[in-house]
Amino acid sequence: MRITQGTFSFLPDLTDDEITAQIAYALEHGWPCSVEYTDDPHPRNTYWEMWGLPLFDLADPAAVLDEVRACRGEHPEHYVRVNAYDASLGRQTVALSFLVNRPSEEPGFRVDRQEGADRRVTYSIHSYATERPAGARYGGARGGSRSNGHGSGHGQH
Repeated sequence: MRITQGTFSFLPDLTDDEITAQIAYALEHGWPCSVEYTDDPHPRNTYWEMWGLPLFDLADPAAVLDEVRACRGEHPEHYVRVNAYDASLGRQTVALSFLVNRPSEEPGFRVDRQEGADRRVTYSIHSYATERPAGARYGGARGGSRSNGHGSGHGQH
């Protein structure tokens, strides 16, 4: 099952040139970027692990792409996304978010149905990936920690 979260997720995976073009678009609009990763892409899991700090002072799309490549290299079997923030309304809001890496296997989700009193039916979403322990949910996922030069360490929680 192919996860469809964020902009462009219904299209084939973006190439590095296409990622650079989207980053350039964001930076041209004054939207700083950040890179995040997760092994639990549940639709309600909006807080992914940050790769370093948001890149507020960068104006060069190649520098953001370098961070994307570093994150993909450290977490090849995780989902990785780029977020672009718009502060024009006086608060940081996500103006653009798109996936730049997927694990080689995407086990998907199932919908669980629960029937209650008075014919009440509720539904919940279950991620098959969460049946495995964190850090081992996808093929070659690995733990560990590393710094990417922004003064922030990375690793599993």
